[in-house]
Amino acid sequence: MAEKGSSGLVVFIVFGNAIILLCGLALFAETIWATTDPYYVYPVLGVTGKDDVFAGGWIGIFCGFSFFLLGTYGIMAAVKGSRTMLTVYLVLMMIVYIFESASCITSFTHRDYMVNSNVIKKQMLQYYSANDTAQGREITFFWNRLMLERSCCGVDGPVDWVSYTSVFRQSHTESEAPWPFWCCARDSNFQILNEAACRVGLPPYINDQGCFDHIGHAIDSYTWGISWFGFAILMWTMLVMFATMYHYFTM
Repeated sequence: MAEKGSSGLVVFIVFGNAIILLCGLALFAETIWATTDPYYVYPVLGVTGKDDVFAGGWIGIFCGFSFFLLGTYGIMAAVKGSRTMLTVYLVLMMIVYIFESASCITSFTHRDYMVNSNVIKKQMLQYYSANDTAQGREITFFWNRLMLERSCCGVDGPVDWVSYTSVFRQSHTESEAPWPFWCCARDSNFQILNEAACRVGLPPYINDQGCFDHIGHAIDSYTWGISWFGFAILMWTMLVMFATMYHYFTM
């Protein structure tokens, strides 16, 4: 143990690093969850070119595991009272700190762009039913799955398909299909209850709720985990690093 310096400070550094390593494991697990995209919203972000929410998640995986390793190493360095080990700890922790800051900023800034119904609506109208392109097929599959699973229709509701010009409208007349039949209410076997009633928009045979809340919730879930949990870890890590620096100079 160091000859100088407060033993209470060493205890705090050990405790602080124990918290860091546990939070690192939690961040590692959470960012893996986010990057596996359990809500399947990657196509929306990818086609728009704002998929850096996931890029932040991949950086977070590296940082979470690094926090775990450095938290363990920091405990050893504090207990041994080695200036060399503390120097290595502070340098490596600063590098990881910078990477995690980049992860938080990247995810949050791109989240702000995507939680905008007009952006997602424009993308849907432009690519849905554009099956001659890879992006069109990807977005069409995404919306069909979302409208079926969540019993919703369009971004703000069925009116999206009527009020705006879209690729879908170019291939389907309003009398034939005013909106995709994935908007129609279905039974437990996913069969349309009443196609004629759905075509004229008669409740309850059409899902009149928009899908934007489901998309926004998914993006928010990823971002809060990657950015805000990461930010909380950074604030605690900064405090522990300051304590370690003070301990280093008073040894």
